[in-house]
Amino acid sequence: MNGVSVFSDHICELGEGPSYDPATDTLFWFDIVNGKLLEKPLAGALKVHDLGVMASAIAVIDDERQLIATEVGLQVRDVRTGRLTLHTPIEADNPLTRSNDSRVHPCGAFWTGTMGKGEEKGAGSIYWFFKGELRRLFSDITVSNSICFCEDGTIAYYTDTATGLLMRVACDPATGLPGGEPKVFVDHRSSKGYVDGSVVDRDGVLWNAVWGGKAVKAYAPDGTLLREIAMPVTQASCPAFVGAKADRLAVTSAWKGKDEKQRALDPQAGMTFLLDIPVKGRFEPRVLIA
Repeated sequence: MNGVSVFSDHICELGEGPSYDPATDTLFWFDIVNGKLLEKPLAGALKVHDLGVMASAIAVIDDERQLIATEVGLQVRDVRTGRLTLHTPIEADNPLTRSNDSRVHPCGAFWTGTMGKGEEKGAGSIYWFFKGELRRLFSDITVSNSICFCEDGTIAYYTDTATGLLMRVACDPATGLPGGEPKVFVDHRSSKGYVDGSVVDRDGVLWNAVWGGKAVKAYAPDGTLLREIAMPVTQASCPAFVGAKADRLAVTSAWKGKDEKQRALDPQAGMTFLLDIPVKGRFEPRVLIA
């Protein structure tokens, strides 16, 4: 497909949570259900780390540590050794749920979502974590997704994928806490596929991976659909800005839920892709844990 190439042909059952570290020119992402962290420099070889726990999102704390959202909560990962240390438990006493979509607010706060491992209705929540404090923001979430923020931190986006509604809410730029009532940003219920992961560029354009829709869609700040990029896989899951200028998109995908026949018809499902289209991306902020 025009402008779409394979970044990694490693096949993930549920590829998710891509995050680019500009300090090392490296993309990190996860195979959630198999407990794997994948690490690949843009011009280097793939490393696969066995975490021994379901995990879904990663953020940089400093040059030596990363914060990982896992099925038992937020864990600090030592970059050199790979050792995980539980920092803040989240639903650790609930074996039915796991972490899902998460992202760092420009102020350094971390919004992190949970969901049922079997997508049980209303089993998940979205939390705010900042300097050691944890608060539940939204509950009764079936599949937490599309957590992202505009560059100045005044707007947050999120979805419960099961609803088909991408939400927008005003946000305090100093704390990352929402203010006021969420409003519908995009009603995707009559469109093909489901709203999955998203990122917002410097122009306020939201780039969304459409699970089941073979596409990445770009929405203007007012919710207008600007463009749709065809993907070579059915289940695109989440985008991330990559490169020295954050001017490209990496997109993860998944084969989860497909039988043998369906996988044969979708042979690249689970691979990770590069989109060589002009984007005005930006780097993820570092997360403040204390």
